[in-house]
Amino acid sequence: MQKLDVDVEQNIRCRAPIASLDCMEEFSAGSGLSALAERDSTITKERLLLSGLTHSAPAAPMQLSRQTSITPGLRYKNLGKSGLRVSNIGLATWSTFSSGVTEEQAEQIIVLAVDSGINVFDLSEAYSGPRAEIELGRILTRRAWKRSSYIVTTKIYWSTRSDERGLSRKHIIESVKSSLTRLQLSYIDVVIVHKSDPMCPMEEIVRAMHYCISQGWAMYWGTARWSPVEVMEAYTNCRQFNCVTPIVEQTEYHMFCREKTELYMPELYNKIGVGLMAWSPVSIGMPQGKEDATAQLFARASFRNKYSSFSWTEDETVNKESYSWMKDRIQPEESRRQTERIRELNALAERLGCTLSQLIIAWCLKNESVQCLLLGATTVDQLYESIQSLQLVPKLNTNMMTEIERILENKPTRPPMISTLALR
Repeated sequence: MQKLDVDVEQNIRCRAPIASLDCMEEFSAGSGLSALAERDSTITKERLLLSGLTHSAPAAPMQLSRQTSITPGLRYKNLGKSGLRVSNIGLATWSTFSSGVTEEQAEQIIVLAVDSGINVFDLSEAYSGPRAEIELGRILTRRAWKRSSYIVTTKIYWSTRSDERGLSRKHIIESVKSSLTRLQLSYIDVVIVHKSDPMCPMEEIVRAMHYCISQGWAMYWGTARWSPVEVMEAYTNCRQFNCVTPIVEQTEYHMFCREKTELYMPELYNKIGVGLMAWSPVSIGMPQGKEDATAQLFARASFRNKYSSFSWTEDETVNKESYSWMKDRIQPEESRRQTERIRELNALAERLGCTLSQLIIAWCLKNESVQCLLLGATTVDQLYESIQSLQLVPKLNTNMMTEIERILENKPTRPPMISTLALR
């Protein structure tokens, strides 16, 4: 009997080191760890491994509560082919630090995100200007969370209406240093270059980003709203001049904007290791209240072409207090077809026992190419509801995804190859 106990103990010791952290987190979520999570909200993965092996599972499944730090469905993935591990959902603070949200409410949202296991906080100067960085810096300072436990991404933003136009070396370096001051941080995890600048040489851009990383002001850099050709050009210049390559492209992705994410981003990941951080008007919490607000965000979709997709720019929404301006752009035919699809998606969401917003978020997370989907909220309840979409992902099986494709009828496909020899 004693020999049997020794064999069992050796077997456990042999199996523990090769266990997947993601699997152990899911296993621990169903075990009796609720009391442990309430006592200490900063449970490390090493303790999760040990507790998962030493605690027995309860008879009934554990219900998710807002106090627990273990969120079912939450996963951590490498961003691109770098070693940076990000949660599969992140917090886009664009709406969190908007004018209608107080600093106390914003802090409650940030705390809920951290307690739920989210470790990515994304900032965008296009919406809230420097306010987001200032307030997030204050919250991080007050809470005194361990710096290695969270990831901050911020953008180098420019537009034709801004004072700093273009992506010159001067603008890039000054923007990074200003962000560090506002955030009260010693470094930024990922600096994202918002929009490419056709008037600035790509060599100057990549050398400036390499300099910021060499100075220790940033750990990585990425792009946002760049075309696949521009991303590839940046990578080529980085290799040519021995600079740090970008690790992520941030792009819009939802049921009505699919082509870039589904056709070209997987190719960029496989060839040059650029990952995907996605966002959508629904996921970042722009709809307020009614479900028909979701339809307004899809108002510019053209359903005349089966493979058409659309996107809207952040420039169009700067300093906009509401989204009622989009109603004027709805064409009658587009509105009718769009309403039909939204109605069918609403009915499908009711069958699944969720809201339309949750269905759209879960559908985005179903794509394996999406390494981090950015969520946003103006209230704690809104963020909590969005986080519950993680539990909906397993329900989207093959039959359910096929039904969604039948409703959308916009699955992107590559255009047929045309031989140049046939043109002669």
